[in-house]
Formats: sequence, structure tokens, C-alpha cells
Amino acid sequence: MEYTFQFGTVFASFGLLAKGAWLTVQLSIAAMVAGLVFGTLFAVLRAFAGRWADRIIGAYVEVIRNTPFLIQLFLIYFGLPSIGISLDPVTAALIGMSVNCAAYTTEIIRSGIMAVPRGQIEAARALAFSTADIIRHIVLFPALRVAAPALGSQFILVMLGSSVVSTVSAEELTAVGHVLETETFRPFEVYIVVTLIYLVIAFALKLLFAWADVAWFARRGRL
Repeated sequence: MEYTFQFGTVFASFGLLAKGAWLTVQLSIAAMVAGLVFGTLFAVLRAFAGRWADRIIGAYVEVIRNTPFLIQLFLIYFGLPSIGISLDPVTAALIGMSVNCAAYTTEIIRSGIMAVPRGQIEAARALAFSTADIIRHIVLFPALRVAAPALGSQFILVMLGSSVVSTVSAEELTAVGHVLETETFRPFEVYIVVTLIYLVIAFALKLLFAWADVAWFARRGRL
């Protein structure tokens, strides 16, 4: 069976794809930042704030990590209006991505904290360091150093997972691709281009994380 590729109609609407890709990047970066901030906070609380904090945050992590992101997103976008909280698609998408990212980031950073030798922490306590100083000067930097490769991989997965938010009408890259596919009747060409755009974004993020890894840690004595 012969098939003639016709990318002309897709490239004619490349501006729309670029707009969708830009929203994908914005959502992903915002979710990464929120996930890193809250994930670091939750990981530190699990390690140092006592049993109840560990249990509560652990329950949140287990619920998020063991339920589909799509269901979490539906609860935010379709469920919250039932109790009087209505969110636009982009806001719902950002909240859902951030909540999901933070759960995974918490466990990644917690594993980094657990990798810090206990002897260093005990030595700091013997020198009368406060808990805040121990976290800041003894624990956090080595933990992030250990967790950096896994964090980079997780953040790329966050970007790729953003395609799910098209189900709540957030006009990111996948949603725009679906609209173009219904208008042009060229699904193969549309999704080939969409795939290539995701690849470009993913490789750009990998290069960014590699540069940040060298720039941040080398300055602090990693190299």
C-alpha cells in the first residue's frame, strides 16, 4: 500500500505547534521548580521532623506514586468544582504536574539524604551544630549531588508526561497536534513532527541539566 507523505499542511501550521511547545516548556519548568522546592522540603521533613511528619508525607508520596497521573489530574480539574473550586485548564495542569513531580522528587532527594554518612551528621551534632545548620551545611549539598542524575531523568519524564494534560483542554503540544490532525487528516505527519519537537525539548533539557550539574557542583569542589 502506497502512502505519500505531505508535511506541507503541517509546516503551514508550525506556529501553532510552536505555541503549544512553548506552553509545554512553561508548564514543565514551573512543575520542575515546584517539585524541586517541595520535594526538598518534604524529604528534609521526613528525615528530620519526626515520626508523624514522616508518616504523613510518606502517605502522600505513596498515594501519588501508586495512582495514575491522569486520575490525579481529573480529580483536580473535574473533582474540585464539586466543592466549589473551579480551575482553568492551565492552572489545573500546573497543580497536577507539580503535585505529581513533588512526590517523586521527595523520594529521590530522600535517597540522597540517606546516602550521607551518619558519622558526618553525628560529628556535626557533637560540635553543637543546630539541626538547620546540619541540613544546610552537612546534608543538603551532598544529597543533591547524589540525587542530581535521577532528578534530571525525573524532570524529563515530567516534561514528557505533560502530554496527559491535553485531556483537560490545556493547549500544550499534544493538544495542538490533535487539533491539527483533525483539521488536516494527516495524523502520521502531524505526530511525526510532534515527536520530533518532544525529542528536541528533551535533548535541550538534558544539555541544560548537564551544564547545571557541572556549573553548580564544580564550583563547590566536585571536580
